[in-house]
Amino acid sequence: MKLAPHMIQSMEILQMSQAELEERIEQELENNATLEIAEPGEIEQLDGQASFKQDEPMREGDPIRVDEGNASDDFERLEAFEESNPDLAENSYESFDSREAAFAEPRAERYDEYTERPSSNSGDVDAKSEAMANTAARADTPTEQLMDQWLMTEVDASLRPLGELLISYIEPDGYIRLELAAIAEKAVPAAGWTGPKPTVEQLDRALHAIQVLLEPAGIGARTTKECLVLQLDALEADSPETDDTDWALLRNLVETHLEDLAQNRLPKVAAKCNVTVEELKKNIDKLRNLSLAPGRKLIRESEPGIVADAFVEYDTENDRYYAYLNDRRLPNLRVNQEYALIAKDRQAPKATRDFIKTNITNAHFLMDAIEQRKKTLLRVVQAVVEAQREFFDFGPQALKPLPMTKVAEQLGIHVATVSRAVAEKYLQTPRGIVGLRKFFTGGTTNDEGDEVSWDAIKAALLEVVGVEDKAKPLSDDQLVDELKKRGLEIARRTVAKYRSQLNIPTGRLRKVH
Repeated sequence: MKLAPHMIQSMEILQMSQAELEERIEQELENNATLEIAEPGEIEQLDGQASFKQDEPMREGDPIRVDEGNASDDFERLEAFEESNPDLAENSYESFDSREAAFAEPRAERYDEYTERPSSNSGDVDAKSEAMANTAARADTPTEQLMDQWLMTEVDASLRPLGELLISYIEPDGYIRLELAAIAEKAVPAAGWTGPKPTVEQLDRALHAIQVLLEPAGIGARTTKECLVLQLDALEADSPETDDTDWALLRNLVETHLEDLAQNRLPKVAAKCNVTVEELKKNIDKLRNLSLAPGRKLIRESEPGIVADAFVEYDTENDRYYAYLNDRRLPNLRVNQEYALIAKDRQAPKATRDFIKTNITNAHFLMDAIEQRKKTLLRVVQAVVEAQREFFDFGPQALKPLPMTKVAEQLGIHVATVSRAVAEKYLQTPRGIVGLRKFFTGGTTNDEGDEVSWDAIKAALLEVVGVEDKAKPLSDDQLVDELKKRGLEIARRTVAKYRSQLNIPTGRLRKVH
């Protein structure tokens, strides 16, 4: 029961991705003053307990690994730490060695502010502060960006407050879906409106100014057709004189034939518009560049790139693949020695010592949970590399079924631990960056009796569709027959399900006229 909270913490950290773990460490560095960043290779020695981060990434054969085949508990290190440090578990740090000689400042000066980190060398840069110095600035919201644009436009003074009112009703995708009459009724006190109630005609004039003057084109549209027409107007205005696009035809297509275009009924649309299919295809390419949600262009999302948690490389000399962790990005953590001294010094107030002892305990368990994560993740990755050798040699179509229960039994851990270990984790492999969970899948057997994963069948389906005759695309029944020729016998409904999951349209929509 005493270990339960730390076991929960260990499982949470195990489930975190590389980016999430880095963020968690930054939070702990900010909240726990006893935790600090050590320089690479530095060792902290506390009663024989060393906190040390290797300069090299964790690889096969590193001391942190447990013996293969031992059914060891995932929390063995936590239990060993608790048993070997009963004084830490009971929040008593009487066993810390005295290091007073290591610090030049008088003891009294170190007790001036117990809630703050004791100062070290005045000329040194605080590693913790340096690690958390880079924080991204908050991006302006789409509404703020539109307001800024509106303030820079040259419009009639009577339209400016009306434009601000309308901008407050523009939704994230760029549309105004509330009727202008309803906006006029709600004008007081919406958006800080203080003037007389506007009329629909006044709002319509202001909306037209927004649609013409603000970017991106299509902002302020009330319907999909209006949004596309506004974008066509902007494209035509910016097009060179040599452009032979039939803009009238494109407007007619948007206003009248959108549904037929969505269903790929090009011959029908061409006949109604009195043009050839080739002329129609030449012009509708412009439509592919239009956006159905122009407001999203104003959302400045900084999607974090995928950070590989481990690397898989090929050893040409031994004809084998080996794995190692990508732990160079993680900082070296240790307990601050000045706080360790204060925790054992009876001249310090008891409340202060208890507070510091609690934080030191939390720091130790965090460091141990991180090491536990490394060990478990490395063992799972190595098991995957051994089981999926064909994938690395031949690609996705050679992926084999690999239940998590099989890996759990092989490593002597619970299947839930395997599930947490592979969650949101990625491998950098000779085949590119691959999600670790991708290797755990069910499957079936082919005509030769070999096991084939469902992901391998999806890869085969993609290949069949990729080489089909686009003038005569294959139906689902024909896709079943093509897969059967490759030794993969699956039902038509399964093909339809996988086609939908892979965002492959039906044969009629894939047809190129």
